[in-house]
Formats: sequence, C-alpha cells, structure tokens
Amino acid sequence: MLQSNTRWIVRKADEKAVQILSGELDISLLTATLLLNRGISDPAEAYRFLHIEKEDFHDPFLMQDMNKAVERIRRAIDEQEKILVYGDYDADGVTSTTVLMTVLRELGASVEFYIPNRFTEGYGPNENAFRQAAHNGVKLIITVDTGIASVHEAEIAKQLGMDLIITDHHEIRPEVPSGYAIIHPRYGDTLYPFPDLAGVGVTFKLAHALYGSVPDSLLDLVAVGTIADLVPLHGENRLIVKKGLRVLSRSERPGLLALSKQAGVNLVEANEETVGFTIAPRLNAAGRLYSADPAAELLLSKDQKTAEMLANDIEQLNNERKDIVAEITKEAMEMVEALYPPSENHVLVIGKEGWNPGVIGIVASRLTEKYYRPAIVLGYDEETGKAKGSARSIKGFDLFANLLTCADLMEHFGGHPMAAGMTLSISKVDELRKRLEAVAQEQLSEEDLIPFADLDAEALLAEVDLDSIKELDKLAPYGVSNPKPKFMVKGADPQDIRKIGTNQNHLKLTLKQAGGLLDGIGFNLGYIADSISPDAKLSVIGELAINEWNNIRKPQIFIRDACINSWQLFDMRGNKRPDTWLPLLPKKNVHFVVFNRQTLDEFPLDASPSDVKLILDFQKAKELIIDGKSIVFLDIPPNLSLLEALIEGKSPNRIYAHFSHDQAQFFKTIPTREHFKWYYAFLAKRRTFDVRKFGKELEAHRGWSTETVQFMTQVFFELEFVTIKEGVIALNQVKMKKDLSDSPAYQQKQAGIKLENVLVYSSYQELKQWFEKRVAHPVYHEEEVDAWT
Repeated sequence: MLQSNTRWIVRKADEKAVQILSGELDISLLTATLLLNRGISDPAEAYRFLHIEKEDFHDPFLMQDMNKAVERIRRAIDEQEKILVYGDYDADGVTSTTVLMTVLRELGASVEFYIPNRFTEGYGPNENAFRQAAHNGVKLIITVDTGIASVHEAEIAKQLGMDLIITDHHEIRPEVPSGYAIIHPRYGDTLYPFPDLAGVGVTFKLAHALYGSVPDSLLDLVAVGTIADLVPLHGENRLIVKKGLRVLSRSERPGLLALSKQAGVNLVEANEETVGFTIAPRLNAAGRLYSADPAAELLLSKDQKTAEMLANDIEQLNNERKDIVAEITKEAMEMVEALYPPSENHVLVIGKEGWNPGVIGIVASRLTEKYYRPAIVLGYDEETGKAKGSARSIKGFDLFANLLTCADLMEHFGGHPMAAGMTLSISKVDELRKRLEAVAQEQLSEEDLIPFADLDAEALLAEVDLDSIKELDKLAPYGVSNPKPKFMVKGADPQDIRKIGTNQNHLKLTLKQAGGLLDGIGFNLGYIADSISPDAKLSVIGELAINEWNNIRKPQIFIRDACINSWQLFDMRGNKRPDTWLPLLPKKNVHFVVFNRQTLDEFPLDASPSDVKLILDFQKAKELIIDGKSIVFLDIPPNLSLLEALIEGKSPNRIYAHFSHDQAQFFKTIPTREHFKWYYAFLAKRRTFDVRKFGKELEAHRGWSTETVQFMTQVFFELEFVTIKEGVIALNQVKMKKDLSDSPAYQQKQAGIKLENVLVYSSYQELKQWFEKRVAHPVYHEEEVDAWT
C-alpha cells in the first residue's frame, strides 16, 4: 500500500445531468461535471458562469447609504473641504486607498490618504489619528477596507465635527458605528444582490456611483485587491477579476509595471496566480514590516522613475520579509512540537517576544498548513504587556464566531471565519488558548483534523485530451469558492517511473488506463518512486494542464498526492547490496524479519531493536503482528510452513523480499531418478567403489559435481543400499523395496528445492501469486474508496 497524505473527497455528479448540460452548452463531459459539482446545473446559469465577462455590474445605489455617501462626497468636493481616505495596510487596503484617491483626485477633491502603522497603531481607525486629522482641518473621513467595528472612533469623529463615511466588507457586529454613511454589501436593509465583495470591491462600487458609470480603467487595481484578499471568486467578484485581469494585461500604470518587472513577470500573461503569488505579497510586504505608505505611493505614482525606485525598495522589503518569516516559522514549529504537540491540541495558540506582528499571519498559515489545526500566532510586547496576533483556521472551525465568544479577553479583534486578527493582554493568552481548545474539542472530530483534498471529479484518461483541458480555462479565474479543478485518476498502471531534478526529488511517470495515457509530474514527490511496485494500481490527484516542449503539446497532470490501495511486493532478491536499498524503505511501521541468527550480523540495519524480529519457531511466527506494516524478509526460512504461519490471513502493507541464503539447494546437476538409476547400476557392476580415489574421474565422465555424487551416496546409505567405510562404497543386498523419498536427505533436499523454487528462483509474478493466496485483503467499501482512495 501507499498511504495518501490527505483524505480524498471526490464529488460525484449525476451522469444523466452531465450529459444534458454537456449537450445544451456544447461543452465536454469534464467541464459539465465540474459545473454540476460546483452547484451549477441550470444551463442559463452555467452559460453566465462560463461567460461572466458578458454580464453587467450591479447598480451601486442598491447599497444602503450609497446616495447619502455620494451626496456628501460631492458636497465636499464642491466646497473644497479637506477629505481624508483612511485605509488599511494589506494589499486589499492599499488598492482600496489607491482606487478612491484616484477617483477623488480626478473629481477635483482636496484629498490625502492615511494608512495606520501596524506596529504603533494597529488595525483600523484610531482616536489619535482622527484627532490629528481634525487638527489638520479635515471635514470628511472615508474609510476603505476598515471601520465597521470602530464604534468609539465614530463617536470621536462626531465630537470633532467631522463626518465619517465607512466603506468596509468585514463581519458586522451587533453594534455598528454611528457614521454619516455606511457602505457595506451586507449592512442594514441593503438590496445589494452580492454580499461577498472585497474591501476594494466596495470602494469600486463607490467609485462607480461617483462617476455615474463603471470605471473600467480601475479594474486592474480592483482585481489585484480582490484576489489578494481571498474573497469568494463567484458572482460579481468573478466579473471583477475576469475583466480586471484583461485590464491588468495591458495596464500602463507605472507602479504595476515597475513591480512586475522586479518580480520577473510579464503583465501581458498575468493571471490570478501571478497576482496571488507575485504582486500581492510585494504590496503586503511594506505594511508587514514598516509602513504601507510606499505601496500606496507606488500604485498612485504617475512617474516611471519614481515608481521604479519605490518598487525596488518594496522588493528589498519583500526579501527581508521572506527571511523573517522563515526564521519565525522555524521557531514557531519548534515551540509547537515542544509545548503544544498537535496530537494533544486541537487549536494552536503560541506567542513570543520579538515576533514581528506584520508577518505572523503568514506564520499562522504555515502552521495550519503543516499541522492542520486552527492556529493563532502572537507577537509579545513586554513593555506594553500586549500581544498582537493573526489567526488562520480550517474547515469546520469558524474563527470569527469562536473568537466572539472570547471577546471579553481581547481589546480588539476582527476578521472572517477562516482568518482573523486580535490584540489582547499577554496575561490573557493562556485563558484564550484554554477556551478555544474547549470549543474546538466540541466542534472538531478526529476526522476533521485530518487534511482533506476536495476533488472535483474522477478523470477517465479516455476523456482527457488537449481540447477538454483547454476548455477548462473557461472556469477561470480560480480562487476561493471556485478553486482550480483537482481530479482523481483511479487505478492506473504507472509506467516509466523515475526521479528527476538536481536532487532527484521530483517524480515523473506515465499513467496508463483503458483508452488513454497521461504524463504526470509531482514536484517534491520523488520519494514516491520507491513506493510503487511493478504491478501496482496507482491512484493520483492533481491538476490537469497542457505541457509544451519542443513544439509538442501533450496533456499532463500535476500530481499533488498518490496512493495504492492494495498490498505490494517489492522484489529485492537480485540486489546483493542492502546498503543501496535499505535506506529507501519506509521509516515507520517496518518489521525486519530474520530466520537465522547469523543474518543479524550481515545486515547494516539502522533500525530499532524492536523492529527486528527473529523468528525461530511457529509460535512466534503466528504471534507476529504485521497488519498495516511493511515486512522485510532478509533471509530465507528453513521451510515454507514457517513463512506461511507468519503471513497466513494477515494484512501487511508491503512485503520486501530479499531472501538471502548461504548455499543454494540446486547442484550443478540436479540428480533425477535416472541419475540415481545409472549410479546404482554403476555400483552394482563394481560391487565396491573408492570414491576418494576415483570420484573425480566419475564426475568428469558424467559431468556431475562432487556435491551431486556425495548427495546420491548419502541417499543410498540412508536407504541401506550401500555401506561406506573409509571412502569405499559397497553395495548391499537389498532385502525390501524402498523409494528414494524414504531418505531423510532426499526429503530435505526436495523440500529445500521447493523452498528455493518458490522464494528464490521464482519470477516476480509467481512470488506475488504465492503471497496473494495467503495474505488477507481488506474490504474497501465504495464510500471509503471515494473518500480516501
């Protein structure tokens, strides 16, 4: 067997519905299956999903308070009141700030922006910033991507004579701020049909309302912020990103051009992965380490040289951020292993003095990815006694809802079901850990704590071709709630298996299934090559793609995980150097079985003594537990019965057959009954034969080995056909008929020959069949196969 690293949950679609949708839209069965498994069964809805760019944006005035907000902003512009755009320090906040600043400047407003410092001010609006704004003559503050939880700050603004317009998308608490207007897709009695906009999406709706038409030129920024904030990519978000990526591909915005140049990417070919893995992390880097102002200035810049200078600075910050993340992640994992082992904790809550609050969200993500536990990582400030942190969660554990039950422990917190941020006293961290662990114990089962892979469909290789894979692009852009399709290929024959890469750490193979072949590559899965036996049926999961090499285009799957459901036999009999293959064995659940004591001195085993099993009798053989383990037979047993007692009715994962032995049972010439008959007649003619003197002549004459002559002589002696004295063989007068099989030596030799025929000289298939008849086979129910494969 080869155990997968994750639970595989394969969605199933109604085959008839697949056929209907495929026919209605003239799409492949593969695409139709994906649509159905994403809850899209109506042909009209499916068409809109596949061609979202043909849809219109929703009317921004459907949002509650939009009319009030637009009227107040226009009045401020007309009267040249000072306006402050108050943003946030992540990529969503920075792009939101840039969008609104761009709009207000174009409309002639007197406007500046303010993004709080993560380290000195923390998340969201704060009183000191508002007081400074009032001192500077600001009459209107507009928050972007923040503010929905700022009840106190809204009162301060009112006291200071400033109007506050809040635009946000975060979770709404029972008490909302008393601002002049609140623009939020889920606020109040809104009629707005799409609730899942990012902060920059909400800002975009305000821009739409202010302009009176859709500002398409801003969609590159809106797409970047939407992708970066990991909001669901369906509905209007999907429209934003689909159109926004097209605008991004031809963007002439100096800041984005300079940033992409530093990242080594071409915006012409930009997709959601380009944004998510190259542009967004760099925009985040400034605010994570120092101030987010340079990121906003970069995006607002109209001068290419200035943009390039800022982009270079941000690139250096991003490199610094990577180093800091790596260091803190290492320390965090060591702390988890030592103090809060995942085997005993459903939630991980850790903190330390000196951990940079700007990057601990990334560290929390790393912990959640490695241990598959909700994780909160906190940076301690011993001078203030405060702990500031970020949290990431797993499916089944709503972070925001569960943190809400602990609100009395925290000074500030906010976020989503899957991510959150908070500030609290260091003295209350232990109590937070205790409470969250208690609710996690109630809400999360043991299965919930096993990572899972949510798979869109089983792919039959006969249906996978260049056209069907190309058609999958219509489902893009991919992201939250519309993930990149992952498929399962079940029970294929793996061929041409090999390790590739400088360190041989990648896997390359070809999968064969009735009607099709598919190349596969698994990055950092090279170790799997040593875990696939010659006749194994391999199942894999991954993403389908088109591989182009030397102008040849072929379907390919990027393998993310693999498994084999049946026990496997690995034939190590021809490998005389154990040091070349012993290091490749599994590191856990391995039994090294030996039948002879001297074997223990011959093998360089780097194994625990408890994993080495010396089997000398039937009782030990029967008692040895091998279910679910890998069994390595280092030497040959004295007889087949002992081996049968060891494996009969048991369920090993793997059997490694080395079967080392000192002396072969086969002679140069295997004596048959005709050999015995000739030898008896030879002795009968001579009556006596001095084997010491003339044995070599006999061997040369017949082409026999010394061992052959000695063996036949021993058999005749045991059957009392001859006597032997000082090397002279004398024939006896036989009184009764005896068969060769009556000789113990003959019996032993025949048993030995049979033993070696089965275990040593058999083919791989013959040996596999011998074991196959004796091991037990676990029964896999269909539901289990679909869930785990």
